[in-house]
Amino acid sequence: MSIRTRTPSLFRPNKPIDQSTLRDSRALIEAINRRGLLRGALSLGALTLLTGCDVTEEEPVQRALRAVSAWNDGVQALIFRSQHLAPTFSPAQVIKPPRFNAYYDIEDVKPVDGATWTLELAGRIADKQPWTAQQIYRLPEQEIIIRHICVEGWDYIGQWSGPNLRQFLQRVGADLTAKYVYFVCADDYTESIDMATALHPQTILATKYAGDVLADPFGFPLRLRTSTKLGYKNAKWIKAIEVSNDFRETFWSKQGFNWFAGI
Repeated sequence: MSIRTRTPSLFRPNKPIDQSTLRDSRALIEAINRRGLLRGALSLGALTLLTGCDVTEEEPVQRALRAVSAWNDGVQALIFRSQHLAPTFSPAQVIKPPRFNAYYDIEDVKPVDGATWTLELAGRIADKQPWTAQQIYRLPEQEIIIRHICVEGWDYIGQWSGPNLRQFLQRVGADLTAKYVYFVCADDYTESIDMATALHPQTILATKYAGDVLADPFGFPLRLRTSTKLGYKNAKWIKAIEVSNDFRETFWSKQGFNWFAGI
């Protein structure tokens, strides 16, 4: 991994979404949806056998699911190694462009205006002054080439660069002993990570992919990129960061997805 400083000359990519990306992403999402339905049916059947619940008894099923998810979170947090680095790869292995992933179609992405965008800061942070895209891009960059792993079973190798999150939190006077770092996105997506993951050496606020400014479908102008979490934890189109000791449910955790989602 490398760290460098570079100020780009533009903050709003003018790259249209090419049709091949649209076709590939749509086919991938359709396949994921089919697998998800099948997996959901199998998991519910297994849960019924384990708990003795009638599948029509929604609350007992939900209680069992929440208990299993909470147990998983605790185990994953216990075995997490804060300085253990994920494998890295060569530029020749990088997939270009990255795969689009969201809970909606790529055509429904609403571009963010980099000229007016600001990053808002909240919670246990001393300096809550908003950051512009220009200020973010002037920070030293860290580059990582790591594997993106989706909860649905697909993966790809991506090349990301941007400010190291730990260094950014230190710069704004964040309480590094707090428990959580929350991310609010330009759509209605929310996500959070534990502080140990936020401080991991391979956790960055990505502004570029394969050396180019992030395009609109992939999180412009700022997204989280961590090597220790599943794909859905890597929030895109970030517009606010909050440091807190209070746990709040996020977009996917409200729907029963494991919150820790990594090791």
